[in-house]
Parts: sequence; C-alpha cells; structure tokens
Amino acid sequence: MKKIAVVILNWNGKSLLEKFLPALLAYTPQDIADIIVSDNASDDNSVSFLKEKYPEIEVIRLEKNYGFAEGYNRTIVQLEHEYVVLLNSDVEVTPNWLETALSYLEAHPEVVALQPKILSYKDKSSFEYAGACGGFLDIYGYPFCRGRIFDVVEKDNKQYEECIDILWATGACLFVKTEEYKKAGGLDVAFFAHQEEIDFCWRLVNRGKRIICLPSSVVYHVGGATLSMSNPRKTFLNFRNNLLMIYKNMPEQRLKKTLRVRFFLDILAALVFFLKGETGNLKAVFKARKEFKQMKKQYKQVRLNNLSESLTGLPPQIYRKSIIFAFYCRNKKRYSELNK
Repeated sequence: MKKIAVVILNWNGKSLLEKFLPALLAYTPQDIADIIVSDNASDDNSVSFLKEKYPEIEVIRLEKNYGFAEGYNRTIVQLEHEYVVLLNSDVEVTPNWLETALSYLEAHPEVVALQPKILSYKDKSSFEYAGACGGFLDIYGYPFCRGRIFDVVEKDNKQYEECIDILWATGACLFVKTEEYKKAGGLDVAFFAHQEEIDFCWRLVNRGKRIICLPSSVVYHVGGATLSMSNPRKTFLNFRNNLLMIYKNMPEQRLKKTLRVRFFLDILAALVFFLKGETGNLKAVFKARKEFKQMKKQYKQVRLNNLSESLTGLPPQIYRKSIIFAFYCRNKKRYSELNK
C-alpha cells in the first residue's frame, strides 16, 4: 500500500484532465502515491479518455453526480492510504509539491492536514482567490486568507513564507490524514459544494487538531471552473453553507450574537446586490436564509455532537473582529495589516 492517494473528483472535466494530468504525473512520485480520478457520472467521455490515455490511473466511477462533498466521501471511505490529497482538476502541481508536504507531515505527526501555497494559474505572480496562503474566519463567519481578503488578491512577494497554523485549508489542494478524515465524518454532504472544507477543518481544529499552510509546497489553481463568482447558485450555496457552518461549530457563548449580527450583514449584502441590479443574487441571499432556517432543526443534534467533541472554545485562528469593518472602514486590505 502506497502512502498517499491523490484524488481528483471529476465531473465533465475532460478538458481540464487533458491539460493538467501531464504535470501531475510528471511531478508525483509513483512509488509513494496513487493517482485516482473519482468520476461523478460524467457524460463528456472523461472516463473513456482516461482509460485510453492514462491506463495507469485508477478510475472510481460513481453512479451519479454527488457533488464535491459526497463525491469525496464516497471515494475516501474506500481508501486505506495513510494520507489522501483532495486535488481539484484545475490545479497545476510543481516539482516536489508532494514530497515537501509529505516530509512535513511525517516529521510533525501532530499536524493532521495542510495546504500548499496556492498561486493563480492565470497570473503566477499572484495568490489564488480560493485558499491563497492559508484560510481564516472572522468572528461573524466570513472567510479570508493570508494573501486574499474579499476580492483583493495580493502579489506573492515571499511575504508569507512562514509555515503557520490556519483554521482551514482549501479543498483545491488539501492534504489530510485518511483516518482523521473518516473519524471527523468527512465533508458535510448537505453542503453539496462550497465551504464544506472550511466546516470540515473547523471541526478538526475544535477537536484539538492542527492544520497548517506549508508555503514551500506550491501549486497553481485556475479557480472558478465550476461556477462563476456572480452565479446566483454559488451565492446561494455560499450564504446557506456559511450559516450552517456557524451553527454547527460556533461556541455557545458566541452563537446568538454572531447570528444576530449576520442577519443584518446579510440584509446589507442583499441591498448591495439590489443596487447593482443583480436580482438573481439578491433572491439567492433570502433563499439561503430561508433554507438555513429550515435545515437548522435537523442540525441541532449535529451541533450538540460537535460541541461535545470540542476541546476548545473559540479557536485562536478566528479573527476576533469584523473583517468587513477592517476592510471597508479601516482600509485593511492585506492580511499582514490586520493586527497593526
């Protein structure tokens, strides 16, 4: 049994596989890692392409499109490798990306998950939006990264080369101990897609586990390959899943205040969409809040279970202030400026 399974979840991504598999094969040592493509019932000839061009790659065929979360869960439950890498199909890896990460994990057994430095495939001198150099949340549940706050993405000038503890690692390239993935219950399948890796990582951190960003391992991510930033479906999933994630993981002493403030912040976001004429996104915000309210009841026991497993209160990786206030009112556009 090899140490690592590198798993790409594919759905109608033949063109991305054609583009990015050559580098993955070239820079992934076959003696320590299996490359596996888990296919979410594609109908674009992805599977036949893989069998013809890359017979050495294992293909797991799922009977329907389960989405990101359940697709990975159904795949990883079958694996017995010590580590698994969740890798997006639109990621270009670089030399030593895997060996560097594996060496760190082997030398630091207390670390259960990590992400590399994520740079933009389209502009390789800049961080990539989804993950950048490690993920955090503010006190009201808004995600941001070392290297990216909201839509301001920094150039990579080696300013974030330190390996640090983070709250969440991006699902674009997530190394995790397979046993810990399974013990924590994997990704929340109700999320379908978007922010499920943040929820998963927050769960791990609450249980006293360490997650780090390792900038000496580098990959390039295209990003936005599934849904565009302005897509109402993406807006709906981001708002709903973010509220669910807060409800599931926020300590009891903070929960009510956070959700109260989020109500007003979500109304403000809806107003901004209205002023921009983005009626689809406007409706998506209210639809997300409505569905969150409906789903909240079924998550009551999940929350209680999470709290019973929690070894900490509010993790130190959560910014104790509002990132919205810091960004728009105090002009803090970069991670390095937040605590100044």
